[in-house]
Amino acid sequence: MKNWISAFRPKTLTAAVVPIIGATALAASKGIPLSYQLVVFALFSALFIQIGTNLINDAMDFKKGADTSERLGPKRITVSGEASFLKVMLAGSVFFLLAILFGVPLVISGGAPIIYIGISSIICGYAYTSGPYPLAYRGMGEVFVILFFGIIAVMGMFYLLTHQWTIESLILGLQIGFLAAVLIAINNLRDINTDRLANKNTVAVRFGESFAKFEIIFFILISFILNLYWFQTSYFYAGLFPMFLLPKGVRIATRIYHEKPSSIYNQFLAQSAALQLLFGILIVIGFLASK
Repeated sequence: MKNWISAFRPKTLTAAVVPIIGATALAASKGIPLSYQLVVFALFSALFIQIGTNLINDAMDFKKGADTSERLGPKRITVSGEASFLKVMLAGSVFFLLAILFGVPLVISGGAPIIYIGISSIICGYAYTSGPYPLAYRGMGEVFVILFFGIIAVMGMFYLLTHQWTIESLILGLQIGFLAAVLIAINNLRDINTDRLANKNTVAVRFGESFAKFEIIFFILISFILNLYWFQTSYFYAGLFPMFLLPKGVRIATRIYHEKPSSIYNQFLAQSAALQLLFGILIVIGFLASK
């Protein structure tokens, strides 16, 4: 069980949690009565989609040779031999099925837009490393994360609770999406050498180590720069509170800039996941303080 839980990559599951709590707090700040049962269903559905994606990624990276005993990241369950390729693929599919089941109440409440979001999320979760055009192997990983763990997750959740599409939910989705993309960008930079050998053409492989470092720095800084939007709205505190994390973000960016890709990037990955979670918590407090 411990090995399977590790395969879920729990340190990165903040990417599924933060969009839900952020969108919920933004909706609550509008004074609209909310269904917190829908929030719980959405949270579990998002978590199951990410776990399913992680497991499929685990199996497919092993099959395609991107994960070997030489990888610098945490041990993967397929390449270690602790579970077979088919068993891991089956487990990933089970989590996608669970995501669908937990998504049924969301569809009943939100209608067609939620159907489109749910179906596209699961298809792209599978297509991240599988299928004829695996996104991660074509340098589309960051775009996938910004869209599905940022813009679509936040705007979709906000719509589910309010039946509104707003510029506020878009800005919040961008902030959360960019911080989520930091996780995949750090992961890809750490694995640049093994990915290159496996023809996994991530952004880091395509454009090189220096570009990948500046990409990470950009993602971190733009998330904080976008707080300027909240300062000129009624959500002043939503812009202010996350800014207390800017020094932490700068420290992470600085260390990544000065360090060559190595196992130390596992520390940066954990720190960036904590940064996103704390950013989400503080902006939630900011929204609620602005009610």
